[in-house]
Amino acid sequence: MSTEAKNNLDPKRAEKAKTIIVKAIFPGSTNHYQTLFGGTALQWMDEVAFITATRYSRKKMVTISSDKIDFKNPIPSGSIVELVGTVTHVGGSSMIVDVDVYREEMYSEERELAIHSKFTMVAINENRKPIKIHD
Repeated sequence: MSTEAKNNLDPKRAEKAKTIIVKAIFPGSTNHYQTLFGGTALQWMDEVAFITATRYSRKKMVTISSDKIDFKNPIPSGSIVELVGTVTHVGGSSMIVDVDVYREEMYSEERELAIHSKFTMVAINENRKPIKIHD
């Protein structure tokens, strides 16, 4: 038996749950280098992970951890960002949602991966106790 946890991912459900949010980067969300604040990016990524997990499970979900956040490229003011959430692994009560943030030039076709992370989300009941994702 493999040491890796069993993946209960339903590919059709995962495809329907894929979440894409697009935002414009304005000066109010940038730091003194005129690039997107890391904390703002993390907030948006957590929101995308939450929406993706909820769309997959249709249960109350909470974030319990985020994996290493890879800030690969800065996101300057005047850019467009596309946040993409994808369920990649489903366990008993938890799932992993990959979130990628792509930076696009506003007036050209240039596009690159700017940030990547994995979020672990857990389904909970009304008492905030973990419950099974699949009944």
